[in-house]
Amino acid sequence: MVIGGVIYGIRVLVVRSGFGRTIRHLVEEQRLSDDVRQAIDDAQKWRDERKLSMPHVSKKKPHLTRVQRAKVRAAHIERREDFLDKLHIGWYQIVLLFFVGSVLGLFLEETWMFVTAGLTQSRVGLVWGPFSPLYGVGATLLTVITFYMRRKHCAPWQVFLVALVVGGLLEQITGWSMSTFMHASSWDYSNVPGAITQWVAVPFLVFWGALGLVWYVCIMPELLFIIGEPTTPRRVILVSLLGVYLALDVFMTLSCFNRVAERHDGIPPATGFDVWIDQNYTDEFMSDRFQNMNFS
Repeated sequence: MVIGGVIYGIRVLVVRSGFGRTIRHLVEEQRLSDDVRQAIDDAQKWRDERKLSMPHVSKKKPHLTRVQRAKVRAAHIERREDFLDKLHIGWYQIVLLFFVGSVLGLFLEETWMFVTAGLTQSRVGLVWGPFSPLYGVGATLLTVITFYMRRKHCAPWQVFLVALVVGGLLEQITGWSMSTFMHASSWDYSNVPGAITQWVAVPFLVFWGALGLVWYVCIMPELLFIIGEPTTPRRVILVSLLGVYLALDVFMTLSCFNRVAERHDGIPPATGFDVWIDQNYTDEFMSDRFQNMNFS
């Protein structure tokens, strides 16, 4: 909802001013009526004359009327829907979805914990960078699944139930894997009313379903439209490097957690890489880095 609100607020400001890439694309593709294009031309002319400090320019900045702004938003939605109808989600979108979800999820969780519990602790999930991969995976899964359901014209209650199941499975698999293979725990619902397992509880299943519905209606279409497609070599190179970095980050995190578990079991390092991890990613470092996790 926060993401959707920010995107909506930016769109309102851009449309009202008559400037920006969104407006330019709509004009170039001739999706706007004559009166709207004239209003945009007037706003652009005022802006250009203000830059030149021309004395006759009015101090009052021209804006699009409410009706004209509604026409621009309708044209933008039409353009977005045309794009989504032709889109095929691939590695480019998945890397960026994981990146955006990991960063924003971490930010929102730390903000929520500070507001509700007064906690100012590191809640990252990877050894490098401000990332929480659980949110990244969740954002990616929700986007891919709701995008597929959009193509099938599924009802809202179907989206709610699918998101509920996906969220519950994601928490169960992640929690069980961390406990089994890493001897670590990041959350525990055992004392939560409606707990099903240590990592799954009914209230949070409902939250997952609601999140999936909000994502389906408010966030997924605009987010995929903003991400777009790799239309230039620069985009391909940058996103490829980002994907390699995130993959190395995940690999290093799993390796460090594996050595934490082995050290607790008294297993000595078997390779030079294990020795390097023990020297640079000690138990103290891991505890300080992952402050919300319990290591057994």
